[in-house]
Amino acid sequence: MAQTFGFQVQGRDGKARTGVITTPRGEIRTPAFMPVGTAATVKAMLPESVRATGADILLGNTYHLMLRPTAERIDRLGGLHRFMNWERPILTDSGGFQVMSLSALRKMSEEGVRFKSHIDGSEHFLSPERSMEIQRLLGSDIVMCFDECPALPAPEEVVAKSMRMSMRWAQRSRDAFGDRPGHALFGIQQGGVTQELRAESAEALVQIGFDGYAVGGLAVGEGQEAMFGVLDYAPGMLPEDKPRYLMGVGKPDDIVGAVQRGIDMMDCVLPSRSGRTGQAFTRRGVVNIKNARHMDDPRPLDEDCTCPACRGYSRAYLHHVFRAGEIISSMLLTWHNLHYFQELMAGLRGAIAEGRLDAFVAQFHARRAEGDIEPL
Repeated sequence: MAQTFGFQVQGRDGKARTGVITTPRGEIRTPAFMPVGTAATVKAMLPESVRATGADILLGNTYHLMLRPTAERIDRLGGLHRFMNWERPILTDSGGFQVMSLSALRKMSEEGVRFKSHIDGSEHFLSPERSMEIQRLLGSDIVMCFDECPALPAPEEVVAKSMRMSMRWAQRSRDAFGDRPGHALFGIQQGGVTQELRAESAEALVQIGFDGYAVGGLAVGEGQEAMFGVLDYAPGMLPEDKPRYLMGVGKPDDIVGAVQRGIDMMDCVLPSRSGRTGQAFTRRGVVNIKNARHMDDPRPLDEDCTCPACRGYSRAYLHHVFRAGEIISSMLLTWHNLHYFQELMAGLRGAIAEGRLDAFVAQFHARRAEGDIEPL
């Protein structure tokens, strides 16, 4: 097993790439979708069940873990991998996005952000240095630098000011991270939807030097068209030989469009959150299992799916347990959604490797356009 962090592109189709990220804890096949384990758990799933869907890496959340149970406690208990029983790679975000969303509870300065916990109102301070310390205590394999992420739309001067402070914070994150063989630090490009600001941010990050680069500040209210507009040029501003990570995305069509534009890694809470609210992702779009039309339907969610929900349970049963508020509803629907997302990623990887991505994407959109077919 590799003892250092590395990335190798193994195939291309247009701007899309497929490859492998190597870490001491195992390989990550790209393009990769990372399930989100916000509080050291992917909700309604066992770690081995998450792995069974095909996930190579999970995402943990610095903000939530620093508040509860605290990074120091996790460190004393052997680190995040042991704590949550996941021995494969973990990426942790910096906490910046969550802190920035606490607009009424935070005070920001050049030094960092002072904020009050949403749990108990206690006061905390998060800076680039503290974020690096927390992620070190957690034992993250991939660490994200601390940045600010303004909501869009926003005036260009506000986005520019925020981006430049994030670049100063990126340098401080790099300095605080130090030399940690086997662990990687990713920089985060900012700049909203302005190409010149994105270019300035990318140049600053490349000068600092990171093991991978994220396209940040998207999926924050700008809409898919604007997001794709940025992705048409932003990944190409980042080093060709490093992984490119689009943060907080997303829906299946967002993922497909991002991969077409050169993105290698993504994460989103959508598969698990949707599972808990009765939504299932299928090849023909989203199924709302709460709808009465599923009450007597003996079919599986997706007849081509091999997940446990589709192999063993009918739509009628899933409708029943959701309406009854049974825990198994969240378990089965989340498992199905995570399976679907990982199957989509495997399909994208295979299509890129074989030079048939356009055909794969065309079929993806055609089947979704059919919609969920009514029972006979």
